[in-house]
Amino acid sequence: MTLDFSAVFIEWPMLLRGLLVTLGLTAAAATFGIVLGIACAWARAEGPRWLQAVVGAYVELIRNTPFIIQLFFVFFGLPSIGLRLSPEVASVLAMVLNLGGYACEIVRAGIENTGRGQIEAAQSLALDRWQIFSRVVLPPALRRVWPAIVGQIIIVMLGSAVCSQISTPEASYAANLISSRTFRSFESYIVVTLLYLGLAVLLRSLLNWAGPRFIFHR
Repeated sequence: MTLDFSAVFIEWPMLLRGLLVTLGLTAAAATFGIVLGIACAWARAEGPRWLQAVVGAYVELIRNTPFIIQLFFVFFGLPSIGLRLSPEVASVLAMVLNLGGYACEIVRAGIENTGRGQIEAAQSLALDRWQIFSRVVLPPALRRVWPAIVGQIIIVMLGSAVCSQISTPEASYAANLISSRTFRSFESYIVVTLLYLGLAVLLRSLLNWAGPRFIFHR
């Protein structure tokens, strides 16, 4: 067997576009997914019982069903009620919902480990519930669970590869297209595997650097 990567590398504009789409999907999903996860974690920890039940059902649904089913439900299921989404928007929505469900439990674990003394000290300073949560509870909670959040973001980024199933032009979609054009499947998937590996390493390093500086201010 002779490997020939030239046929793959000549399609580098397509690979680059796919990589940029993957980065865009991941950035949007990470931003909105973490916000959703924090909101759901607050609801489960501090919200009324009915809201805890609703959020709990959402978390169980997300954590116990495959991502590809969630993606198909968003893209193929929602049009049945009149909500048609483009492949890119459907991919982002599915990734946000998926990350939000997992991030909820990760952040909730950090919140529940907050010392009661810290909260009582904040109450003695006449801080309201939002100020206590946003300034006293959330930053140290995020600091404790940040490695787990970063790992979940990486998993969601890698899971974006299945978005090619609804024709989202991300990295694996580009690899599939190059493979069908060049008949160099092995080389195409070696290249895209290395791209995902490099992206995961760089993204993990970036998030581990950015978290203490811009998110929870260690």
